[in-house]
Amino acid sequence: MTLLNAPEYNEGRETRKRNLWIGSGVLLVVLVITTLAGYILGHGWFFQNLPEEHTVSNFMSDLEAKDYVKAYAIWMNDPKWQEHPQKYDYTLQRFIEDWTTASDWGPIKTHHVDISKRTGTGIIVAVTVNGSSKKMFMWYERSNGTLTFPAPYHLEY
Repeated sequence: MTLLNAPEYNEGRETRKRNLWIGSGVLLVVLVITTLAGYILGHGWFFQNLPEEHTVSNFMSDLEAKDYVKAYAIWMNDPKWQEHPQKYDYTLQRFIEDWTTASDWGPIKTHHVDISKRTGTGIIVAVTVNGSSKKMFMWYERSNGTLTFPAPYHLEY
């Protein structure tokens, strides 16, 4: 192909090509920002720990509302636990006791989910409870969706 028989300039095609390049660049920048922001803010790459943090927050909200039956269902990841309570060694009565009178924090009045980290088979979620400077660490087991007692683990911001 020589200069004399070059294809005719197509403005629409060039505009589409330019917009595709700009869109790709913007998408790449947004992807990088989302990736780093989730990690820097302590919610996992791409904010991947947010569903588990939401579960812990719902659990704590139920404890605040003194809805121990619903909180126990989240703890065991079994909304129909009342149909087969004999399945669990950890009874509702013991659960209520552990989260009220036997708790280091006392009855839960306020909470704030601060940070989370994937490790091993689960996720550790740090929660500020009752405005205390002492953090509560909850373990979310990814394989079965259950919560367990605060783990002896510390997450730093």
